Amino acid sequence: MKLAAEHLAAQLNLQFQHLALFEQALTHRSAGSVNNERLEYLGDAVLGMVIANRLYRRFPQASEGELSRLRSLLVRRQTLAEIGAEIQLSKYLVMGAGELRAGGQSRDSTLADAVEAILGAAYLELGNSGVEKLIDHLFLQRLQKLTLEQCEKDPKTRLQEHLQSLNLPLPEYEVLSVSGKQHQQRFSVKCRVKALKREALGSDMSRRKAEQDAARQLLQELEK
Repeated sequence: MKLAAEHLAAQLNLQFQHLALFEQALTHRSAGSVNNERLEYLGDAVLGMVIANRLYRRFPQASEGELSRLRSLLVRRQTLAEIGAEIQLSKYLVMGAGELRAGGQSRDSTLADAVEAILGAAYLELGNSGVEKLIDHLFLQRLQKLTLEQCEKDPKTRLQEHLQSLNLPLPEYEVLSVSGKQHQQRFSVKCRVKALKREALGSDMSRRKAEQDAARQLLQELEK
């Protein structure tokens, strides 16, 4: 474990004096009571603050709502999981045997949580400047590619606001099926608006994305 932690720390250009803290950031709760959950909580807060500051300075004309939506693109689970995969984080995670057999080391939630835990450990060990350098290293390319056009509200939000403007109840979402292995699941979801007697189906690799897909399909039907 120590050699693996040292290798990843070197890969991220982190100079930890107390490697035990970094090892804890890589330890899933399935491996024992000393795990990365508290560090994950801290890292989430630190990441939100640093990204908010970067966006505030990069987009001086953006509204509060636009900044919030841009931030959500960077700090959401999907983005964190992508970063975790890019740094091959699954190779370094310490997990219980059952979780490993289930493919937990490659699960989006596991990777995202571990990235946040690493940021929490970096904050405690290296302070504000150290964790900001790490966040810039991990997020800079994504930050530079962001545009205000990406602030468009997601389909679920647009559908909800459309229905509210008509004084209609909110849509209902129902998971119809889940297929595939645990870490490669595909969700099929139905979005239904009872008041309009309309419904649409969506599917994707996560429930959230499947719901967005179903909402998008229903919006297109309503727009027709």
